[in-house]
Amino acid sequence: MKTKILIIGACGQIGTELTKKLREIYGIENVVASDIRKLNIDVVNDGIFEVVNALDYNQIEHLVEQYEITDVYLMAALLSATAEKNPAFAWDLNMNSLFHVLNIAKAGKIKKIFWPSSIAVFGPTTPSQNTPQYTVMEPSTVYGISKQAGERWCEYYSHQYGVDVRSIRYPGLISWVSEPGGGTTDYAVEIYHKAITEGKYTSFLSEKSALPMMYMDDAIKATVQIMQAPEEQIKIRSSYNLSAMSFTPEEVATEIKKHYPDFKMSYEPDFRQKIADSWPASVDDSSAREDWNWQNDFNLENMTTEMFKNLKEHKYND
Repeated sequence: MKTKILIIGACGQIGTELTKKLREIYGIENVVASDIRKLNIDVVNDGIFEVVNALDYNQIEHLVEQYEITDVYLMAALLSATAEKNPAFAWDLNMNSLFHVLNIAKAGKIKKIFWPSSIAVFGPTTPSQNTPQYTVMEPSTVYGISKQAGERWCEYYSHQYGVDVRSIRYPGLISWVSEPGGGTTDYAVEIYHKAITEGKYTSFLSEKSALPMMYMDDAIKATVQIMQAPEEQIKIRSSYNLSAMSFTPEEVATEIKKHYPDFKMSYEPDFRQKIADSWPASVDDSSAREDWNWQNDFNLENMTTEMFKNLKEHKYND
């Protein structure tokens, strides 16, 4: 059976780049991008695009039937910092969109689901260094609570109804393509732009705040890889830890100075510091590496080189 993909939340930070990659792999005619608004011109104009509300079961079901969808990538979500400002809506969007897709799959209309989780499922009581796959999870943010609950429901639907749902706990994601989406790790994207445009940056996290991070190319690679893996290789149906590197704002500033020696860094921690303090400094992703052969391509050094190369070529070339 031919793979036919629906991406919900295709105009978001991950969705924009995931849509492009999936269209390259499966063909433009086999990938339906959707979002609540037409936000990203490339995603909208380079292939099939539908306006859909992730909270509307009937709209999603209609698209699944209309396009004979086999695989759904549910990327719609309110991220950590944004969710803290609107907890009720964050819970509604993050949870009910998942229920809609799980229930459509339970009814036999979808073969496979990708749903992203996050390091936000962990909390202040979680071991912060090399956080294990299975450990204490007491998230202290709305985003983390919704993601932890989502993991439990994914596992439940897998075990009870045989739904083939696959998930990754994304670390902080860094991309030159899309704008930050309201997350606690957004500083690690903004800092590269400011290094080029202003030669300085004020971080909203303190200099020693170590967090797991990943270049977007690796995140997209992992997402495609877990969905392409044979079903029997996916042994964890809640969500897999995923890691590539871990660094502090101070460490990324030091790396940037290799390219911009006069770069100045200052620190003014805001409400996001409390969120960052509740998250791991590094995670153990050995299960992903063993089960479906995950391997990252980027570390802080080659990611920084790649970020500046692409930003100067595509965004600041005038």
